[in-house]
Amino acid sequence: MAGKVCMVTGASSGIGRATAEKLALLGATVILVCRDRAKGEKTVTHIRQKGAIGPMELLLADFSSLQSVRELARAYLKSHGTLHVLVNNAGMAKLTRSVTMDGFETTLQVDYLSQFLLTNLLLSVLKKSAPSRIVFVSSVAHYDGRIDLDDLQMAEGYSVMKAYSRAKLAQVLFSCELAERLKGTGVTANCLHPGAVATNIWGRPLGRLSFLAKVTRLFLISPEEGAESPVLLASSPDLEGVTGKYFDRKREKRPAAASYDRALARRLWDTSANLVGLA
Repeated sequence: MAGKVCMVTGASSGIGRATAEKLALLGATVILVCRDRAKGEKTVTHIRQKGAIGPMELLLADFSSLQSVRELARAYLKSHGTLHVLVNNAGMAKLTRSVTMDGFETTLQVDYLSQFLLTNLLLSVLKKSAPSRIVFVSSVAHYDGRIDLDDLQMAEGYSVMKAYSRAKLAQVLFSCELAERLKGTGVTANCLHPGAVATNIWGRPLGRLSFLAKVTRLFLISPEEGAESPVLLASSPDLEGVTGKYFDRKREKRPAAASYDRALARRLWDTSANLVGLA
């Protein structure tokens, strides 16, 4: 990966941190996107201590704010002329429904809409840097997702898993549609389920689910193991040119049936573009 520039979102902990570390140790220039400066700087120090000697840069962005995402893209494009890998990893889940400052259901925005916006804003530099790759850290939960374009914000019947599954299915649909639209550009788009990983999502307040989450955590794989999948998709020569695929623990697998609904994917794209203010 020497000479490759890789951006990893949600890089201050969990899979994002482990992915950034592995890519840095492979020789890549790594752009770590974090919400908290102190945690981001701590992560950079940690990766240096692991032996990475290549360039690293910390950029700040809060994915619950579309303005913050726009500022991230603007800052990157102003100071960088290349981007070979974009790892869309930032994500979260909330026990109770809440809305962001933009007025969107929080899980939908952080796990999907902000990724949709950032990816589209960075497409120009990704195309310029081709061959390049876009990697989405999704979840097996997308199999249980349902896309209701009349109630994408889940104003009715909210539950943490329904919201999370919907956002992850939207992410998979976006990845598949993006792969179609990018054919012939040298830019690939793939998504993955990293495995059941012990990340900070299990450490957030989950009410009555907290005890179950703590017990479940004992059986989860480490973030380092979970990072193997996004690093594979980001770096493997064997996957050069492979696009529009879904991987489960480093193996290609068929995604949910809804992922093949091109009409739904197009409608979701148009709806998403309208919501985030893209032409």
